Amino acid sequence: MFGEIKTIYQEYPKTFWILMTATFIDRIGGALLFPFFALYITDHFGVGMTEVGILFGLYAAGSIIGGIVGGIITDKYGRKFMLLFGLIASASFSLLMGFIDNLNVFYSLAIFWGLVGDSGGPAQRAMVTDLLVEEKRVEGFGVIKIIGNLAISIGPAIGSFLATRSFLLLFIADAITSLITAIIVFITIPETKPEIKIENPNHSIWQTFIGYKDVLKDRIFMVFMAITALVTLVYMQMNGTLSVFLRDNHSFSTEKIGWLLSMNAGMVVLFQFWITRKVKNFSPMIITAIGTLLYGIGFGMYGFIKSDIMMFIAMIIITIGEMIRAPFTLSIVSDIASEDNRGRYMAVFSFSWTFPTLFGLLVAGTLMDNYNQNLVWYGGGLFCIIGVLFYVLLNKTFENRIILSKVEKNALEIAIE
Repeated sequence: MFGEIKTIYQEYPKTFWILMTATFIDRIGGALLFPFFALYITDHFGVGMTEVGILFGLYAAGSIIGGIVGGIITDKYGRKFMLLFGLIASASFSLLMGFIDNLNVFYSLAIFWGLVGDSGGPAQRAMVTDLLVEEKRVEGFGVIKIIGNLAISIGPAIGSFLATRSFLLLFIADAITSLITAIIVFITIPETKPEIKIENPNHSIWQTFIGYKDVLKDRIFMVFMAITALVTLVYMQMNGTLSVFLRDNHSFSTEKIGWLLSMNAGMVVLFQFWITRKVKNFSPMIITAIGTLLYGIGFGMYGFIKSDIMMFIAMIIITIGEMIRAPFTLSIVSDIASEDNRGRYMAVFSFSWTFPTLFGLLVAGTLMDNYNQNLVWYGGGLFCIIGVLFYVLLNKTFENRIILSKVEKNALEIAIE
């Protein structure tokens, strides 16, 4: 087993593993803070869940702007600078928010926290793309998925230990992990932005911003992003409305809910890399469609099933779908984007998460409060079926796009030589 692990390790550049280690440390900070964020807000400010929803909406709005700006700077000035800025700025705002006692000020800071907190995201994803050859990118993004779930498995336990002593310790710990990550990146990771062989030295930051026009005009990418956002709207119910639904409709205890979600994270940690290797050579769009179909089956089941064992079986189906599709979505974006606009493509693709965050849980919560709660799961299954159909329809166009892109790249290299 250790020999196999060593072989896998040697298949990737050392810089990639350093970046993954730094990413894990940073994800631990988020995983120990955010599960207790709602508890902190309601307890510290004496407000209800409406205010919590507003706060997360403001954070998501800031993230949209931060992602746009981060994508520009990533493509113009490099990945490392933007990643370092995002980490240090996020640490500063996290620490500051731990000392705020005024809710309105807290709201304002949440916008800026979202702005700086997500500004380094496009840089990190572009850096992974830069470091790995095309054949290894799907597996590389699968490693990120494992790291995120490993952090989710560990972080809340650390967070609960700190929260019982002081909520302020959560903000301090999050800031410390971000600063440790920044130090690792600064000392050990070089700039990975590819040299553009033909580039106008007078190309301004405004012209880089205008480059978003090309991203938005990319119909294949925009349709892919929109459908992914629709599917993400379904997926995010797992960490939002599902626990409330199971508690109120099926008398699921908090302990059972914890086991259900822990099973999801544990399966990803144990099996993500193995599954990614098994399916990496198949068509990315078709694999994404298959994963989405499993989402639809799993989430849709919650509208029909009654027994506890079936609740866990539905989660197993969802988790298999997650392991199949998650690495491919980012890999598809990296295949579509060219070397000089990877940051901007990754920034726009992050909207497939931030837009559902803005209103997804609010819409689902409204349905659950005022209508048949099973509508959330019926609708989730329907949305996933729509996603499957669009992914299949995009497959041929996407494959032709990749072939053409490789031909153009080779032709440009020959012309330059």
